[in-house]
Amino acid sequence: MNETAVQQSESALAERLKTLRLQRGWTQGQTGKASGVATSTLSKIENGLMSPTYDVLLKLAHGLGVDIAELFAPAQAHMGAGRRSIERKGHGEIHETPLYHHQLLCSQLSHKRMMPFHTRIKTHQLEDSEGWSHHDGEEFVYVLSGAIELHTEYYQPEILHAGDCFYIDSRMRHRVVNRGAEDAQVLWVSTRLDGHEQKPAEGNTDH
Repeated sequence: MNETAVQQSESALAERLKTLRLQRGWTQGQTGKASGVATSTLSKIENGLMSPTYDVLLKLAHGLGVDIAELFAPAQAHMGAGRRSIERKGHGEIHETPLYHHQLLCSQLSHKRMMPFHTRIKTHQLEDSEGWSHHDGEEFVYVLSGAIELHTEYYQPEILHAGDCFYIDSRMRHRVVNRGAEDAQVLWVSTRLDGHEQKPAEGNTDH
């Protein structure tokens, strides 16, 4: 994804977030209080000055009372049984972070129990304190190409290659880094619990 496309994605997110906030008649301070996100951070996001981590997006979605997909594009209303969503190659909603390039798949439907992503792992090396994430829910990652290294709170790091996969409890601190010559590609699926959308691991400086 080129720099112009990333900027367009950030601009669309900024506009959508501001629209959702104003629809509720909220100030940035009120939105920050409801979501637990600092007002200064919210201001930077709305002005396209920063790309929020997925943790921050989850907090904003929860505070605004919407599905996280609605921060990228208005989701279709819940339709009950018989729903379907098709995503053509290259058309998923993009979320760019310092560690990962996420392509949100089939985001048109609201109230999904799974949140699938096609993710490119960009970062090859992190300090011990960087990139960790933890949140409610569970995550499944299948390596499509390249090699990744999974770091978790309670286990030794493991290197996974194309065809390997992992499944974790997302409440455990975790992060993923690239261990190949080129950026690794993975299918990343996160679950939601108790009616709240969940994220892919992303790290506290990003996912």
